[in-house]
Amino acid sequence: MATAPRGRRVLMLLTDAWGGHGGIALYNRDVIEAMCLDPTIAQVVALPRVAKLPLTADLPAKLDFDLSALGGFGAYVRAVMRAMRRGRYDLVYCAHLNLLPLARVVATLLGKPLVLAIYGIDAWEPSKRGWSRRLARSADHVMSISQVTLDRFRSWAPYADAATTLMPNAIHLDEFAVGPKDAGLEARYRLQGRKVLMTFGRLAGSERYKGFDAVLDALPAIVARRPDVSYVIAGDGSDRGRLEDKVRDMGLADHVVFTGMVPEEEKAEHYRLADVYVMPSRGEGFGFVLLEAMACGIPSIGSTRDGTREAMREGLLGPIVDPLDERAVVDAVIASLDRPRAVPEGLDYFAFPAFAQRLAAMTGALMARA
Repeated sequence: MATAPRGRRVLMLLTDAWGGHGGIALYNRDVIEAMCLDPTIAQVVALPRVAKLPLTADLPAKLDFDLSALGGFGAYVRAVMRAMRRGRYDLVYCAHLNLLPLARVVATLLGKPLVLAIYGIDAWEPSKRGWSRRLARSADHVMSISQVTLDRFRSWAPYADAATTLMPNAIHLDEFAVGPKDAGLEARYRLQGRKVLMTFGRLAGSERYKGFDAVLDALPAIVARRPDVSYVIAGDGSDRGRLEDKVRDMGLADHVVFTGMVPEEEKAEHYRLADVYVMPSRGEGFGFVLLEAMACGIPSIGSTRDGTREAMREGLLGPIVDPLDERAVVDAVIASLDRPRAVPEGLDYFAFPAFAQRLAAMTGALMARA
């Protein structure tokens, strides 16, 4: 039997990973960890554009996380050039469409295959950045977080099926579990005796598609049928003031809680406050928070209009609703409020070991052809 090749090196151009916050940073961390577990890969050299310092996490042993890349675009380019001189590489991984022009130059100079990762609305329409738009078709392979993102990307940047791979988010099932509501958090948010709806996410004016408004619009009808309901909006951002004003104007102040930014180490305990996790969104590339909520046993509701339907496995893991159909949102919430807590069968499809295997198969095939 042929021996698997060893000693391969990967050069990664990232927006953020460790020291970053949000879904893309988390996805990048999972990609790096999976690559570092691949026995055929000797080293991953990763250059983040941004990172909050100091880093507190333990990094994988095979990872060179080059923080000299911080400090603006000029510093980033110089760090990339230095990294290129530190030995050979077998693959260039570009973690965002905005980094594609630089990644394309690097891959061409190295003579190695280039993988582009795409996520959501960043790739749904032609990029406003000229070079990113013009070079969008120049990757050797595209790795998409969801089918909806891949389909929308290919509508303006065509790629053959063989040059694309679906790589949905990974969930670390060992970091989440079914458990009781934390009494301290219940007291902090005055949720004792309440049935709790929850949505996690960044409250950004540019990301109003996440579903907060759809739940608020449905909330009066929900409260009319279940007066014991509270809606917890977990997260923070520039759109929080508008949402708070909307809650006040709708007379819902007694039924809505804003948590502000939730520390990563408190995330699971916050999910377990919920009786229903609800995300009737319109622009999510995937909806990883749904996986986290379901891993805590929380009955969850996704959307028919974006990538969250793929996170819900087209309804296999829980209901999906049209976020523009207020009655459908209300009925789905009411039907879910008294569902028992349980990790849904089939969630392990997204488990990290399966993610790592899919990633190794894709990168291994690309590097074998190089």
